[in-house]
Amino acid sequence: MHTADEPETEPAAQNSDETFYCEAEASVAGEKEKPGGESSETDLEIEDTEKLFTTGQRELYLEACKLVGVVPVSYFIRNMEESYMNLNHHGLGPSGTKAIAIALVSNTSIVTLELADNCIMEEGTLSLVQMLQENYYLQDLNISNNDLGLKGASTISEFLQRNTSSLLNLQLSGNNFKDEAAELFCQAFSANYRIKTLDLSHNEFSDKGGEHLGQMLALNIGLQSLDLSWNHFHTRGAVALCNGLRANVTLQKLDLSMNGFGNEGATALGEVLRLNNSLVYIDISSNDISNEGVIKISKGLEFNESLKVLKLFLNPVSMDGATLLILSIKRNPKSKMEEIDISNVLVSEQFVKILDGVCAIHPQLDVTYKAVQGFSAKKELLLWTNPMKLIQSYADQHQITVIDFFKSLNPNGRMMMSVGDFRKAMIQQDKVPMNPYQVRELIKKLAEKTGMVNFSCWCLGGALRIMKPGGIKNCGLCYGSIKTAKFSPDDFNVSLA
Repeated sequence: MHTADEPETEPAAQNSDETFYCEAEASVAGEKEKPGGESSETDLEIEDTEKLFTTGQRELYLEACKLVGVVPVSYFIRNMEESYMNLNHHGLGPSGTKAIAIALVSNTSIVTLELADNCIMEEGTLSLVQMLQENYYLQDLNISNNDLGLKGASTISEFLQRNTSSLLNLQLSGNNFKDEAAELFCQAFSANYRIKTLDLSHNEFSDKGGEHLGQMLALNIGLQSLDLSWNHFHTRGAVALCNGLRANVTLQKLDLSMNGFGNEGATALGEVLRLNNSLVYIDISSNDISNEGVIKISKGLEFNESLKVLKLFLNPVSMDGATLLILSIKRNPKSKMEEIDISNVLVSEQFVKILDGVCAIHPQLDVTYKAVQGFSAKKELLLWTNPMKLIQSYADQHQITVIDFFKSLNPNGRMMMSVGDFRKAMIQQDKVPMNPYQVRELIKKLAEKTGMVNFSCWCLGGALRIMKPGGIKNCGLCYGSIKTAKFSPDDFNVSLA
């Protein structure tokens, strides 16, 4: 839509649905026209390259908004020079998205762009992909929950097949994509090798879609993380996806939760685990997998040498199935498993004893279950004694800082460890004896989203303390951060002055 006072300067042959030159730039520069013989690869191209450097980003965006007849987004204007731009739920619509795209053609600051839930539709999607052909700085794009449908999927697919963008991470969750869209994505990602992270969760893919996406997995050589949760894959789709995984050598993280794999799908996945050496994370929570399916998965785990995280939450698995899982890890001396989530399963003290035996061989392993049958409240309280207070007490007694204690766990003395290595070190060290429950609680407070424990970043909530004659001095480098970290003063028996 155009404003009433907009000058009619565009050539008669130009169609705004097909070609869109940045009249916003023309409005700033005056009535200057492009030479008749000059062509444009994208309809978001700036007409005068020289003016690109003299026209401010703010002015360009304001002119673009005037051009398409939308109210400028003040948050966008204020943050145009930041690397992260969050415009989720701003009601942009296709025209507002086009104005944003015009401004981003020449933007070199924004690396991550969030545009979820903006009703951008096909026209807005087209504006974005045209912008991405010119912008080589944007790496992360979230256009989830925009009801893009088949036409949006077609636009995205054609763009991805060119492999010309700097885009690495793409979120397309909740866009009403059906099996026809899955076929388009199969074509796109069979050719695209640049995208590393893809989110297709909360869509409408069924078994036919699973067959297309399975073919995609067999051919793709770029994806490292794929989210297909909350779709409608059942046996046929699950088997097709697993067939694709057998040939895939790059995918590391796969979320298939909230589907309908069932035991037949679990059988196919067990075969994948036997052969695959790239997957490190699999989530198959809520897939109607019972003990029968867990048996097949367990057989695959006996040979797997790469998987670190397996989530089986909300499946109808009993304690017998859970026991089979942990025993499969025990039988595999090369297992790298660090986390198994069966947090809806009620276990017995006998199971805990078996798990202790497995952890003696694989101290990096942590198994999350619902509770222990017949466990008294007193025993449970002992298991949850605050681990930070134990470490603090040890540091106080030995006249060292807490950070010195943690650094002593790392053979190279560095301030960063993987979660698995940290868990293993904490279980094996004998300075401050801890059980798996306490170590798990400690990791919750220390771990970053990257799967690493970084002592220097967290600085334990600023509560590092240096022992001095006559008292304790707080570490001036980080003490103030206690207000934003995961710790509270109660963790350390200190007060905030």
